[in-house]
Amino acid sequence: MQPFTYRSPFPSRRSPVMARRGMVATSHPLAVAAGLEMLREGGNAVDAAIAAAAALAVVEPTSNGLGSDAFALVWDGKRLHGLNASGRSPRALTPEVVRQAHGETMPTDGWLPVTVPGAVSGWVALSRRFGRLAFRRLLEPAIHYAAEGHGVPPLTAQAWQEAEKRFAHREDFRAAFLPGGRAPQAGQLFRLPDQARSLRLIAESEGEAFYRGELAEAMAAHAAREGGLLTVEDLAEHEPEWVEPLSVSHKGFRLWELPPNGQGLVALQALALLSPLDLGPDLLDGRRLHYVVEALRIAFADAYAHISEPASLRVRPEQLVDDAYLAERRRLLTETRNPEVAAGHPATGDTVYLCAADGDGMMVSFIQSNYMGFGSGVVVPGTGIALQNRGACFTMEEGHPNQVGPAKRPFHTIIPAFLTTEAGEPVAAFGVMGGDMQPQGHLQVLLNLLDFQLDPQAALDAPRVHLLPDGRVAVEPGIPTAAREELARRGHPVVEDGGPFGFGGGQVIWRDGEQGLYIAGSDPRKDGLAMGF
Repeated sequence: MQPFTYRSPFPSRRSPVMARRGMVATSHPLAVAAGLEMLREGGNAVDAAIAAAAALAVVEPTSNGLGSDAFALVWDGKRLHGLNASGRSPRALTPEVVRQAHGETMPTDGWLPVTVPGAVSGWVALSRRFGRLAFRRLLEPAIHYAAEGHGVPPLTAQAWQEAEKRFAHREDFRAAFLPGGRAPQAGQLFRLPDQARSLRLIAESEGEAFYRGELAEAMAAHAAREGGLLTVEDLAEHEPEWVEPLSVSHKGFRLWELPPNGQGLVALQALALLSPLDLGPDLLDGRRLHYVVEALRIAFADAYAHISEPASLRVRPEQLVDDAYLAERRRLLTETRNPEVAAGHPATGDTVYLCAADGDGMMVSFIQSNYMGFGSGVVVPGTGIALQNRGACFTMEEGHPNQVGPAKRPFHTIIPAFLTTEAGEPVAAFGVMGGDMQPQGHLQVLLNLLDFQLDPQAALDAPRVHLLPDGRVAVEPGIPTAAREELARRGHPVVEDGGPFGFGGGQVIWRDGEQGLYIAGSDPRKDGLAMGF
């Protein structure tokens, strides 16, 4: 690959950040500071990632928290490791239970979509396998932010106000997250001492209090009081899983994603479908965007038919990126929108993504989420634990591999990504947040980096398209009028409003191996930044 052009073809307030000894990029500056603090103390990239993730659980509760799930890709200096720290449904959750309470659709609020939170187990697993610093040290910045308070930035405040509309009726939510009965405003100091205490218990016990101690008992007791299904046994049985990442090739590089139950296969399949095609030299050309959208439609159709937790899969993940199968699916790519391709039913959600790198070459791509904003709206009294609603991603369709069931991991939207050369040298840790926008963002940012040699910041700045759940294509401001008209001419229903968070938010850390230099970018669509030293 030729060196980056370091031009700024898109409106941006940011330049790429460069450093040698360490780098952290994520959506909140205080979380970046927490990660850099660990690096300066001699910690490695995993220590930095855990500290940043714990801090994000406090300072960006609109997207994640102690009740989240998490996934990670770790380059340890020699090879890439994958971690699936997503939790299972309660053992008592069955299709019949859902039907009796809610009919034929999975609810998004309340106890039914609550699954075992896996993020804390992910922090512990990463620390035990790769970390240098004591686990309790990694959580100290998060504990400080929870106990002493943190200022709420503008985009987080906006999301918090939306959550107030959804959950103000819940006493447990009001008590923890609506001080004075309302969402904090931008610039307002927010404290949650209960959350600080929970973090101390997690730090001192290396997560045992969360799954087999006081916090587990508090979660189960709250469920019992309100008719929820989560039990101490469900929590005690949880374990994260180390998995082997999957990859496809593009222009001398390999994109790596985690296997199901996540949707990383969407990005892999879409990239593999496009890779042999000549899409032209213009990043924002209407024909190029048409093929990007069509490849995503095909990939989502497969994802929503086949992806589930591994035990329920009916096809091997490798089959969806097999060369022969891809050649067959590529025939569906035509010069106009192909009506025979089902777009699937992509979901939406809020997530935090971070990446970190250290001077020894370790790199981490990490993501955690409560799914929809504050998740289920359920907050365990006295703990600051907002429980995710990841079970909303189950389907009620009889016989579907992702059908709701007991002790089962649902389809997951959150996905970290990693890039290597074909020879296996590490190149970049990156990701894009935002429900079904995540694989779409992975694909578009990666093409910006590899096809157009945009530096990480410019690759994130570039305007995006978003294939919406109903098949319409949202186009971001900055997509030229001619491209919008070309998409419409090719049969795509084009809309210009993707919502306030509709185009995701990403981070990239690129490794220049020849110079021993990291080059990072942070999405201007979020409140965060990239920093290094």
